[in-house]
Amino acid sequence: MSSAPAGPFALQPDFARSDHPVLDRLLLAAAAHRIRASDIRLDRIERLLARMASPHLKLPPVFHVAGTNGKGSTVACLRAALEAAGHQVHAFTSPHLVRVNERIRVAGRLVTDEEFADALSEVLRFNAEQPLSFFEALTAAAFLLFAAIPADACLLEVGLGGRLDSTNVVPRPAVAGIASLALDHVQILGPTLRHIAAEKAGIAKKGVPLVTQYYPPAVAAMVAETALPRGARLLPRREWWDAHAEEGGLTVHAPLGTGPLRLPAPALPGAHQHDNAALAIAMLRAQTALAVPESALRSALLWARWPARLQQLREGPLVALLPPRSELWVDGGHNPAAARALAAWLQGLAPMPRRLVAGVMRTKDHHGFLAAFPRDLELVTVPVPGHAGVPPEDLAAEAQALGFAARPAASLAEALSGLEAPTRVLVAGSLHLAGVLLRQNGPLPD
Repeated sequence: MSSAPAGPFALQPDFARSDHPVLDRLLLAAAAHRIRASDIRLDRIERLLARMASPHLKLPPVFHVAGTNGKGSTVACLRAALEAAGHQVHAFTSPHLVRVNERIRVAGRLVTDEEFADALSEVLRFNAEQPLSFFEALTAAAFLLFAAIPADACLLEVGLGGRLDSTNVVPRPAVAGIASLALDHVQILGPTLRHIAAEKAGIAKKGVPLVTQYYPPAVAAMVAETALPRGARLLPRREWWDAHAEEGGLTVHAPLGTGPLRLPAPALPGAHQHDNAALAIAMLRAQTALAVPESALRSALLWARWPARLQQLREGPLVALLPPRSELWVDGGHNPAAARALAAWLQGLAPMPRRLVAGVMRTKDHHGFLAAFPRDLELVTVPVPGHAGVPPEDLAAEAQALGFAARPAASLAEALSGLEAPTRVLVAGSLHLAGVLLRQNGPLPD
């Protein structure tokens, strides 16, 4: 797939640093080729893995998740359910919020700096200075660790798209799933939902259940046109499974025709998390590799946590800037579909003065993101430190044109200052911004 055009539409490169000196040096080396994040392809990772004795073929049963929004939360629910059932679980997710170690969880715990450094050193040695993207290097390191350390399951979150994502080299997962679809990364994946659906459905494999959410007919047709010729067992919502929220809980039918599975409401806030949790439950019911009893499914919805997805921060130096009885929430949502979910969540809460603190990357649809929110909240725009965000002055002017009372601020601390009455504050617009907030305030993701 061709690279994104240069200039304001080029994707921000995937990159990371570490406080651990050896790991930091290796991360710098892994990023040295400076391949664009948009140059996604499989030949580089396939060549490297072949030289490494194919660790991706030695993984425990794989649960593969794609989607525009919700795939990380779906992975979190899968992990909670599998662990509640007594299984040891590997997980590879992206991006990280504060520490790059967050991307790799081995047998239920974050990878240590030393383990990460050893694996990444092996990847770079086998790669022998050949072109390799940063994400591909981390994927290969994760596969090395997952193949070497015993576990019962392996959760893989697609990084970008699906068809050409480096996680898509696993030949036969136990199950695959596609979360919600929306316009994002259109310069890479295509300008319409049908283009995006085709890329996401590219994770389909012969004989593997592919569990999907409900999509508009034209989008669902593209998923089918992509998945069925690959021989996947396509299991769409409303045809093979379904779910709905009722009386403070979640009822899932998977497959349809079986008795209702009545579960508690997800602990993750927001109505959209019912859909993500339901997808995870349907994926678990569609696979046969691992037993997951109903009791584990119930526990999962109460236990599942996913940092910076409507996470409330209850203490810390930035929380202390707010008046007593205020609330500080953070969410990494960065596209119009995510903004609509956040707006619906805000509208469903008890009345309270509200402030949205927004920082958005230049590559995102910042106009569509802002437009989704109600105009009666105060809006403060901030930079995204270390990343190519929309300048706060420009974003504030855009918000004012949409009818918001908006102003720019130079930092999160400034954006959270000056309130006199208890206020509900939501920081959103970028996972990078969410990471900055957690780094400055805590708690750090673990």
